Amino acid sequence: MTKICVIKYITKNGLSKMFAELFVLYFREYILIIFAQYVLITVIWLPEENSILKVINIAVFEFFVFLAFAAHLRTMFTDPGSVPKGTATKEAIEQLGLIDGQVLYKCTKCSCIKPERAHHCSVCQRCISKMDHHCPWVNNCVGENNQKFFVLFTFYISIISIHALIMVFNHFMKCLDNEWKLDSNSTLCGTTFKDPKTGFVMSSSPAPINIILLICVVFEGLLFAIFTMIMFAVQMQAIWNDETSIEQLKKETNKRWSRRQRWRNIRAVFGLKGFSFSWFSPFTRVESIAYVESNYTV
Repeated sequence: MTKICVIKYITKNGLSKMFAELFVLYFREYILIIFAQYVLITVIWLPEENSILKVINIAVFEFFVFLAFAAHLRTMFTDPGSVPKGTATKEAIEQLGLIDGQVLYKCTKCSCIKPERAHHCSVCQRCISKMDHHCPWVNNCVGENNQKFFVLFTFYISIISIHALIMVFNHFMKCLDNEWKLDSNSTLCGTTFKDPKTGFVMSSSPAPINIILLICVVFEGLLFAIFTMIMFAVQMQAIWNDETSIEQLKKETNKRWSRRQRWRNIRAVFGLKGFSFSWFSPFTRVESIAYVESNYTV
């Protein structure tokens, strides 16, 4: 498991600055999700009288949060398909046994023999096999080896975002149904709990603060849901058509790599043995399907 961009950054800027930027930039989604967790649990779920529904909602939400975090870390720390540097030597080229007329391409920036559909990443400073894009949210390229984890990350974030929006909407509807009035046992959309000794329903925080927190969760949920659903759709379209984002931007009309059947494109990313629950697991990797060799450069 390599950490190409991280190692390069440490060498250039130092360890302390790297940790500071990792915390602020690359783990900011963790902070936002933890904030949403706190609001949903304390404002909506804990005061819920239906204990079964409360447990189910918390369990489902936390389950998908765990999968999202795992997929994010796997995307961040999995080698996306880096091509070894300095392989374009005279000796290495001679060992390939090229026939007359066969063309070999190399990257002039990292001096490597450039495989089919590889692209040079200006951030990681090396070529990446079947590179889709460099994602600042994971501080890594999305390529052949970690595309599955990135797709799962966007998928699970969109699920928990939609779940949060539904919970907040339902909570506000309950408030409206009660005509936004206070009674002797509850507060307006407040965090309430029953004292086991006295039997009185108590409030742990003022209602206006809770409303502000819920509105923040709505904005956060909308932002995350829209962004991740778009990214998920773009990634699935790219996988379905066997065409990376970079290749789409180049708008090449004559594809010089071997195209596969669409279902095989999906299996190449998520699982070679056909559909299974392992497709949705960020803890399983997929063995690469070798592409048909051709004289292709990018």
